[in-house]
Amino acid sequence: MLSVVVPTLNAACCLSRTLASVAGEPVAEIIVVDGGSADGTLSLAASLGARVIAAPRGRGAQIAAGVAAAIGPWFLLLHADTQLGAGWREAAVAHMRAGPERAGYFRFALLSDDPRARRLERLVAWRCRVLCLPYGDQGLLVHRNLLDRIGGVRPLPLMEDVDLVRRIGRRQLVALDVPAVTSAAKWERDGWRRRSLSNLACLTLYGVGVPPRLIARLYT
Repeated sequence: MLSVVVPTLNAACCLSRTLASVAGEPVAEIIVVDGGSADGTLSLAASLGARVIAAPRGRGAQIAAGVAAAIGPWFLLLHADTQLGAGWREAAVAHMRAGPERAGYFRFALLSDDPRARRLERLVAWRCRVLCLPYGDQGLLVHRNLLDRIGGVRPLPLMEDVDLVRRIGRRQLVALDVPAVTSAAKWERDGWRRRSLSNLACLTLYGVGVPPRLIARLYT
């Protein structure tokens, strides 16, 4: 039984594609956890059959609320602008059948034909392969037992994904060779280099101990 948890904040522009990509077996429920949208996200999610709950703004707090409300025992934590590619169901079922001891993540891809998107995808593949550091926009397939063992999802306003995969640890993370296709809107809006450097700066600040609440002020 798989519960999909999607944190949202003004995500009406992309939510339909995301929810459509995960609807159906083996998903038992889709929980949209909203942090205060004002663009119709809640009504859209409800119309698409999702269970909608509210939580304090911040992906960590929203995901934690979704996990607490879910029937479980498996969770798919998914960003609102990320849709899973063909074959994800088979990959997810195989991973779940292998047991609850390890969490799975998908292959980062961007919804863009720009060559810079392909370069960024290769860099992320290197980061995952060498540093074993997938981000939240790659999705995370994780069992309730594993989450409970490592202390659950912390209610951080930012970097909740890095915090989570670090506590899961390299030996308990598995790459699933199916694309998680994320909107490239932020890179197209801010510039490919600027957005990538901003993400790297946030990771660096977090790595040297800057509190996520302060990093969140730099991230948009």
